[in-house]
Amino acid sequence: MARQLNKLSANEVKNAKGSGKIRKLADGGGLTLIVKGESKYWWLRYRFAGNEKTLSLGSYPQVTLADARRGRDEARALLQQNTDPSAHRQRESTQRVSDGENTFRTLCEDWYKQKHYVEVTEAHAVRNWRRLEIYTFPLLARRPIRSIQPADVLQVLDAIVKKGNTETAHRVKTLISLVFRYAVATSRVDSDVTRDLTGYLPNTKVKHQHALVRPDEVSQLLKDIHVYPGNFATSAALRLSPMVFTRPGDTRQMLWEHVDFDKAQWELPTTKNGAPLIVPLSRQAVTLLREVEPVTKHRSRYVFPNARDAKRPMSNVAIKAALDRMGYGGKMTAHGFRAMARTLLQEELKYSVHLIEMQLGHRVADMHGRAYNRTEFLDERREMMQAWSNYLDKLCSNMDLPR
Repeated sequence: MARQLNKLSANEVKNAKGSGKIRKLADGGGLTLIVKGESKYWWLRYRFAGNEKTLSLGSYPQVTLADARRGRDEARALLQQNTDPSAHRQRESTQRVSDGENTFRTLCEDWYKQKHYVEVTEAHAVRNWRRLEIYTFPLLARRPIRSIQPADVLQVLDAIVKKGNTETAHRVKTLISLVFRYAVATSRVDSDVTRDLTGYLPNTKVKHQHALVRPDEVSQLLKDIHVYPGNFATSAALRLSPMVFTRPGDTRQMLWEHVDFDKAQWELPTTKNGAPLIVPLSRQAVTLLREVEPVTKHRSRYVFPNARDAKRPMSNVAIKAALDRMGYGGKMTAHGFRAMARTLLQEELKYSVHLIEMQLGHRVADMHGRAYNRTEFLDERREMMQAWSNYLDKLCSNMDLPR
């Protein structure tokens, strides 16, 4: 059908000369070569919804006769689908601009600034951004997010797994999913491409943090902590850690502005999972912080400032290094205080698991699947935290230890 419409030859188009007036050389099917002086360009005339319209197909010789005919045939195919070729081109142009503005990296930056950085701790956010930079940007950074398919994500994940970093692959997959879900919420894509990859990655081996959980072992540890002769801030953080059993990053970045001595509590605006947490402070914890206050508060916003720069928090390896120097390398870590509290609060002090999990900052749901907020069961948690500090005092003094 298209061949029967053709009237021009390549030589006619090449040799067409302009005069003082505009020349129009028809090729059929609405395709016309416009010759104006030294310029030649293609027009396509067509009718849509009862109106006559014109679509520019480009200049000659950049757009050859064959190219112009292909453009005409594509436009006719759109008309058969009741689609206006001019409107279709405008949508494609808009989409190209949108794709150029909405690359994977752009969406990552938006998600990081608007959501992730304000929902989790700074250290956690920075670690996750670094993971995106290292593992996803080399392949995906410049890609329009709409163009990314599950196979592209698999290419990223497979490369990580081949290096033996299965746990990292799981973390990266989660980050990609969070970025896509943000893109869905902001109308940049229609769906999360990682949802079809559930179960693809091999399971990770659970890596248990070293922790002491037997009362006699904890007793000796507390005694060693009590006499530890290291840096003042490190020593104080080490003594507070078993009492509050918060995540090590939260402990070392503890801010004076979040400590409320009147209410005897430490209020974390956000934790690793993005939720706020109230940590009731026992009498022992308040006494310790009162001892620290005149030493560090006047020079730093951090309760436990860095030994070399008071504008920064204590080093993330300070507590582990102290435990190692005390002879607990391979036996106890900074994170181990959480496992220690979880075990002994349940097994020795008989507190309910859901109360312990809430105080650990884990998401705990009620019977309807709704997560408890930070103020619920606060009186019960306050009583538990005081009983826990009393129990630690007994262990440190060898009172009521199992024989």
